[in-house]
Amino acid sequence: MIPDAPRKDTILAVDDTPLNLQLLEDLLTGWGYRVLPFPRGDLALEAALRSAPDLILLDIVMPEPDGFEVCRRLKAHETLRDVPVIFLSSLEDPATKVSAFAVGGVDYVSKPFHAEEVRARVRTHLDLRRMRLELEQHTRRLEDLVETKVREISEAQLATITALSKLAASRDEDTGAHIERTAAYCGILAETLGRRPEFAGQIDGTFVENLRRAAPLHDIGKVGVPDRILLKPGKLSPEEFEVMKTHTLIGERTLRSALLQHPGNLFLHMGMAIARSHHERWDGSGYPDGLTGEEIPLVARIMAVADVYDALRSRRTYKASLSHEESGFLVQEGSGDLFDPSVVAAFREAEARFREVSEEEGEPE
Repeated sequence: MIPDAPRKDTILAVDDTPLNLQLLEDLLTGWGYRVLPFPRGDLALEAALRSAPDLILLDIVMPEPDGFEVCRRLKAHETLRDVPVIFLSSLEDPATKVSAFAVGGVDYVSKPFHAEEVRARVRTHLDLRRMRLELEQHTRRLEDLVETKVREISEAQLATITALSKLAASRDEDTGAHIERTAAYCGILAETLGRRPEFAGQIDGTFVENLRRAAPLHDIGKVGVPDRILLKPGKLSPEEFEVMKTHTLIGERTLRSALLQHPGNLFLHMGMAIARSHHERWDGSGYPDGLTGEEIPLVARIMAVADVYDALRSRRTYKASLSHEESGFLVQEGSGDLFDPSVVAAFREAEARFREVSEEEGEPE
């Protein structure tokens, strides 16, 4: 014998024949279920929308809406589409049964029905529904766990990359604050550009987050530049400057080797583009490839403005720091020559936020 329900599952029973409805209610109640009987489909729909049942027993031949239409409406609601529907009908032709399954029914019981058959079908579909819900909950828990672990790994990797970037920066006059500021500036510029229709297909939340994470990699290639050049207090000779320019290629090559292990990593792709091309200039006067205009990767065009602004604001042994107003003026003067005009326009729009970041991170030195 099939065991009674271990808990009070709610079953919505719909039949326009009072005798059938009463029989179903008596049987289901006797088997331990909570029963909601309805003689019309519209009343059953209203009740289901108020509180989703665990299962529905549904007659087909009823005044409008008939059972097929009731099932269609149930499946159209997100909260009800997964509630199993068992059709009970005196219609025996195959076409009707096919239609019952086509509109979303999970089973079909012919009238006059046998009590134990109904009991077995009800129990089976309630068990299947319960197992499916438990599986969904378990899947969500696993997804949450995986997301947490991926986030932890990602944060650990980011911390390592940031530490390496700061180590590279510590070999010259840059500071860790420079890395943090330029990452923040890149994020601000990307967010501002992302609100413009022409960048709608390129910039989204993932782009902005990856750019913030990849920005610290822009000068990581400086680890390969000799100290005699990197730390030289005065102006570099033409030959020394050629060596200094190789930090873009060293950085890109280093990240490319990591990409071989993780070929689909968008973060590394972005880091490579920034490391290689952040000294390219809109008019083609930059290095290492002399790219012009939109040939320059967007992330590098954004980084160029952030990097130059922070360099202008920073004090060096060979120059004094400039004010926010002076630095902003020079950035705007470079629009169309040194910098992408769209990025400079975004800078103008977000100037106040640049000042805030500078004050929060400490004035550049």
